[in-house]
Amino acid sequence: MWKKALTLLMLVLLFALAACGSDDDTSGETETDNETENTEEENTENEGEEASEGSGGKVEIFSWWTGAGEEDGLLALIDLFQEKHPDIEVENAAVSGGAGTNAKAVLAARMQGNDPPSTFQVHGGAELNESWVAADMMEPLNDFYEEYDLTDKFPEELIDLVSKDGNIYSVPVNIHRGNVMFYNKAVFEEHNIEEPTTLDEFVQVLDELQAAGVTPLALGDKEAWTATQIFENLLLATLGSDDYKALWAGEVGFDDERVREAAEYFQQILGYVNEDHASRNWQDASQLVGEGEAAMTNMGDWAKGYFSNDLDLETNEDFGYFPFPGTTEDFMVITDTFGLPKGVENPDAVKEFLNVLGSKEGQDTFNPLKGSIPARVDADPSKYDEYGTDTMEDFQSANLAPSLAHGSAAAEGFVTKANQEVNIFVTQQNIDQFIQKLQQAAGEL
Repeated sequence: MWKKALTLLMLVLLFALAACGSDDDTSGETETDNETENTEEENTENEGEEASEGSGGKVEIFSWWTGAGEEDGLLALIDLFQEKHPDIEVENAAVSGGAGTNAKAVLAARMQGNDPPSTFQVHGGAELNESWVAADMMEPLNDFYEEYDLTDKFPEELIDLVSKDGNIYSVPVNIHRGNVMFYNKAVFEEHNIEEPTTLDEFVQVLDELQAAGVTPLALGDKEAWTATQIFENLLLATLGSDDYKALWAGEVGFDDERVREAAEYFQQILGYVNEDHASRNWQDASQLVGEGEAAMTNMGDWAKGYFSNDLDLETNEDFGYFPFPGTTEDFMVITDTFGLPKGVENPDAVKEFLNVLGSKEGQDTFNPLKGSIPARVDADPSKYDEYGTDTMEDFQSANLAPSLAHGSAAAEGFVTKANQEVNIFVTQQNIDQFIQKLQQAAGEL
């Protein structure tokens, strides 16, 4: 018990410190406002989705979805749930600010105080498993998956991200991809640039653009995770998906030559970013690309929603996209999930919400507005634009890899230290020191 209490106390301190230093901007993840039409066929296909009769109760849904598109998606999902379960009261307990950092601090305090929300947003992987599952704060959902026939509706590797010691602990609602390069089509065409597929081709393209007087790569690392995201993609490129995952399992060390190779590429790439990167966030960097002031940016595909909605740009006309060079067969997966905390009131009502959230209808209602793709493999492609359908195809065929920057690959303590060391490296670019500090941080976990 004292170990669980210590784990929770460390989480509270980590999230509180991160919240104090975070930017108050919301994530800004958006997507086109596609209408969701629920046909009779869809309603019959999704087992257990009929309106409840007298189950009653209340469900508090805790998240950090307060930005335009993400809030639209959440509200649409809540509306769908209340349509099917009008006797269950819903409290939307979203916490804004800090792209989730503030919400995580509030959640940690509530969990420590034995006041868990009915269900809460958490990234699949270490953020779920090494925090709340390790602290014995979550109910296993194996029987729930069996009851609603969900086990084969998600890729096996995704199920692994929400499982620990043979038990499943949450339901994925969406998928974002972290290893995407977005670029300005007009800039590429003007300078006869082809989409690079290898790291060496990538560096060559960066050099050609800089020689032509164009800012090659837009970065906004006012919050350090954006630079960490570039580094994790470089690790995926140099290690390959299997050894990338082995790195987080402790089977490959940070003293591996391929980790050094990733750091060397990182150092090279930083020579091509905008000079004011430290004062910009990811939206600001994306805006540089959208307006043609920079050629490309590496960002999760929430940036696609930003291009489409905030900047009113057309997919594959104004902006294009390709996998991060060296990772064309891989998919850096970021998944938002919801589970069942121990000790909540009305667990049956919570399971009804998880059922709607995990259903085909629920995911096709939520994701077109959120800017993500569904976690289910049987979603309706007609509800998604060209970027969405391309990403859905890649998701089902690519090697899935957990994101470090977004809490899936490693425990929160290491993520915090990695962000700190990346921030130092961006400024000092001392490869030996960077590798040594990462190795040291990994050894302390």
